[in-house]
Amino acid sequence: MRSIRSPLSHLPALSALLALLTFLVLSPPARAASIKDSESASHGHDAADYQVVDTYTFPGFKLIQVNLPVLSHYSYLLVSGTEALLVDPGRDIAFYLEEAKRQGARIKGVYLTHSHADFVAGHMEMARAVGCPIHINVAAGAQYAFSPLKEGSTIRVGEATLRILETPGHTPDGTCGLVFGSRGPDTPEMMFTGDTLFIGSIGRPDLMGGTISAAALASMAFDTWTGKLSKLPDSVKIFPAHGAGSLCGAHLSDKPTSTLGEERRTNPYIRHANRSEFIAAILDGLPEAPQYFKHNAAMNRKGPDLVKWDGPLPEELKPDKSLADPSRAQVVDLRDAEKYAAAHIPNAINIAARGRMETWVGTMVPWGAPLVVCGSPDEMKEALHRLHRIGYQARTISPETWAGAGLPVVTHDMIRPRELHEKMRQGESPVIVDVRLPNEWMALRIGTVVNLPLTHLDELSFKLDPQQPVVTVCNSAYRSSMAAGVLERRGFKRVSSLAGGSEAWVQAGLPVLGPESRSVSPAPAPLSSEPELRALRLPDRVGPAELKRLIMDLPGTFELVDIRPRAHFEDYSIPGSRSVDIADLMNSPAFLAGPIPLVIVDRDGSLAMAVAGILSQKTQRPIKALHGGAQGYWAESELRSVVREVMLPSQSGAAPAAGGPGGSGTAPAPSAPQGNAAPPPPPQSPRSKSAGC
Repeated sequence: MRSIRSPLSHLPALSALLALLTFLVLSPPARAASIKDSESASHGHDAADYQVVDTYTFPGFKLIQVNLPVLSHYSYLLVSGTEALLVDPGRDIAFYLEEAKRQGARIKGVYLTHSHADFVAGHMEMARAVGCPIHINVAAGAQYAFSPLKEGSTIRVGEATLRILETPGHTPDGTCGLVFGSRGPDTPEMMFTGDTLFIGSIGRPDLMGGTISAAALASMAFDTWTGKLSKLPDSVKIFPAHGAGSLCGAHLSDKPTSTLGEERRTNPYIRHANRSEFIAAILDGLPEAPQYFKHNAAMNRKGPDLVKWDGPLPEELKPDKSLADPSRAQVVDLRDAEKYAAAHIPNAINIAARGRMETWVGTMVPWGAPLVVCGSPDEMKEALHRLHRIGYQARTISPETWAGAGLPVVTHDMIRPRELHEKMRQGESPVIVDVRLPNEWMALRIGTVVNLPLTHLDELSFKLDPQQPVVTVCNSAYRSSMAAGVLERRGFKRVSSLAGGSEAWVQAGLPVLGPESRSVSPAPAPLSSEPELRALRLPDRVGPAELKRLIMDLPGTFELVDIRPRAHFEDYSIPGSRSVDIADLMNSPAFLAGPIPLVIVDRDGSLAMAVAGILSQKTQRPIKALHGGAQGYWAESELRSVVREVMLPSQSGAAPAAGGPGGSGTAPAPSAPQGNAAPPPPPQSPRSKSAGC
């Protein structure tokens, strides 16, 4: 059972709202944490290492789920007895070999759900290491020796049997592996869904490089869901190839696993029963894919070259001015932003050897360009290893070697949040360029800034004056330091980066603007004066009567979610609502997107108001809470029906007593359903209407 910290369900609505306001206004660290993205969240020292997420036990077998956080990549070892099947592995396979040894199992095969695009797979490496077959759909067009799969093919692993379902959509060759254990061939236990079905999302259909249209693949995905996956039992646990942060889909959940039943209820993409709406939902708002994806997909189909993982660092390049020419070399400085700012090779860009370094190199450095990495020996060794994961190779040079040759270096400033804020207050600030994506920038920004996303900064930089001072900003300074290097390549001489990014800005307690604000608070006051007013985005409330009118008159113009426990929802629910776990609602990005309002229902309105307030800080989507909750809606509905029945005249023209025959003349108080009691049937329509109807 999932635990939720500091439950508010027993607090009055006012107390919950006050607690929310305290969180928003008085807790800068909490607000800073709320703006962390998948980029800054993967900057830990172990984020570039494979990690066991969990081990799941099924009848006759167990499943070991492995995560590589910097690529949001899940891979798996299915173990039964002394045999193991490796599913969707990364290129560097040492971790899998060690884990199989620890489990006392021999890897007897590699199963690829499809030809991956966002990383180079480890199928060739594992085949060399243990001599096992590679299982992949025959439709993949693999150019290496493989064991072909098609609809209904099986792979035996001890007591477990994996049965193949062909599931095109993300790619034409996509498959899912339905796994049966010791309970027999009629009881599927779990399914490897690859990039076909994610937790809260599905695989994007636009990564085929123009060989097939995205709409055609999305249509295949519709058939895959409606014709195959939706027919399977709700109890089947699903295990995808990616989690939150992956660019193989949009709005992926950070939950590592789910069930088909849960996805049927909560996944916003597969709820569309109409093909055209399904296609439109999938194609809408997809993030831009790095240019290396199509090359990785081709490498995986061909069969990647084998890598000597334990080799020494290659000999350093001799320092030469040609390294400062981007047309002749793409230099990536691997050091942290502070060291990069202090002195770096001219025209080098800073992609630190932490965070999603692989993805950013694959985004910023053209495929096939001469790549040179610059940093300490440990940084260069780590970078070369990690770059093999996406098919890049590089030469090396250290900052000391460059400086020792007496060649020129470039420096720029790292401006501190309070220093920049003071310049803004005095009207002396440089042009502030926020290099995050538009949805990030609109959600929270440090003032009146220009948004030029990093991935398009090179071509958009013409909007800026190279002679004016510019400061670049992102969430954590990882991307803004990259952006400073991009602008330097464009001839900007007065570039700086905000130290610590907007996270540090919020930690310092400095004012921010939300999506409803367009300008900085006027008339800046001295630092010693009272705190400045801050923009605050609050949710709306909708009353039971108003919600009833919306349900009757405007169905389909809002989304209604009920966060009460599932058992309570099944006892009684508002028409058109669906049950959503509160943790899923607060953590899944899927609920932050959508053109129609999101209305949240709880028991009495208090928890819904608090949750709506938190979500309102993360999105421009209209968020509303039902005032009074399900109890209020029930009371409103029942009270109106009781009053109508009491006041309407009978057929004989006499008004019945309010309490019914023999009653006291007082209408009974309505009550919400309790426990497992089913709600009473709706009252019968009166035989005649009052003159006022």
